[in-house]
Amino acid sequence: MYSRLLLSAAIAFAAATGISLSAAAQGSDSRAAADEILLAQAMRYDPMRPAMPSPGAAPRPEGNPEFDGLIDGPGAEETFYMCSACHSIALVKQQRLSDARWDYLWKWMIEEQGMADGGEELRETILNYLKEHYSSQR
Repeated sequence: MYSRLLLSAAIAFAAATGISLSAAAQGSDSRAAADEILLAQAMRYDPMRPAMPSPGAAPRPEGNPEFDGLIDGPGAEETFYMCSACHSIALVKQQRLSDARWDYLWKWMIEEQGMADGGEELRETILNYLKEHYSSQR
């Protein structure tokens, strides 16, 4: 029971901060952190598995086929063109990242992957769209 509670807390912390469970364990020398990683693996925890909707949550809106199924809303078109220049929109749609992780990912793609920096207005438009429709926090 105690281990499950710790695992739940570790997963919640990882989701909220965008830190992987393995990175969290590496940052700590405690045996408890390593035990949590082993427990997560034993329970077949998969950080890439889509989040399960909350009971009673409204179904997700249908995506716009013009934008490879991205949910319609302000920023969908900008997101489609910016993201699909480098990778599949399916990669975007499967994500359930925290807001902080979306911010980090944007910076990482520019600095490490050579993504064009479209300026602050485009950044805000796209990140607001992603955080509204593809965030683990909503």
